[in-house]
Amino acid sequence: MHIPDGFIPFPQYVVYWVIALVALYFSMQWARRELKERQIPLFAVLAAGIFAIQAMNIPIPWGTSGHMVGAALVAIVFASPWAAVLLLSIVLILQGLIFGDGGLTALGANIFNMGVIGGFTGYYLFRALRSAGEIPAVAVASWASIFLAAIACAIEMWIAGTFPLVEGLWMMGLYHAVIGIIEAAITVVVVIAIENSRPDLFKFSEWGEKKGVASK
Repeated sequence: MHIPDGFIPFPQYVVYWVIALVALYFSMQWARRELKERQIPLFAVLAAGIFAIQAMNIPIPWGTSGHMVGAALVAIVFASPWAAVLLLSIVLILQGLIFGDGGLTALGANIFNMGVIGGFTGYYLFRALRSAGEIPAVAVASWASIFLAAIACAIEMWIAGTFPLVEGLWMMGLYHAVIGIIEAAITVVVVIAIENSRPDLFKFSEWGEKKGVASK
């Protein structure tokens, strides 16, 4: 899902950069206001884990790839989509600068797709569905977050003229619909593990409350 350099022309990538910078500003405001010192180790562990899972790429025709994202996991655990924007931005910046995974000109688009779309979809779908069951809500939210981010990625490259619309949507949608099932299962396992091992940092019964866990 990492868009390389050359896939999005100027000035289109400038638009995504502006969106990403605005989102980064608000995510840093969230961190300053809500991120507690005792939550930072968990934030760092999730960043390392997401960095690792995103390195497992499956090539997709026309120059992009399929992989897990992890944005919904962060948004749910920290009860804020801005947490996902901040963490995914850090991961994507490091991947682009050090490993050349995703282009620097396309970094704004990659942050927009995986951080903003992934994080907000995961957060708001979980919030909307949790009354029907928190575990199913985690699964659906995490699956939808990666699927919609992939669809957005395909549309952006089609607008840029570097990706076929129909075939691209089919390939990106199909690959990430399958990868999303794996991501949903892993997200459920990780969320349950965090709740069992560190209920002081994350607990479904206290989700979204100011006490203990940051809220939006």
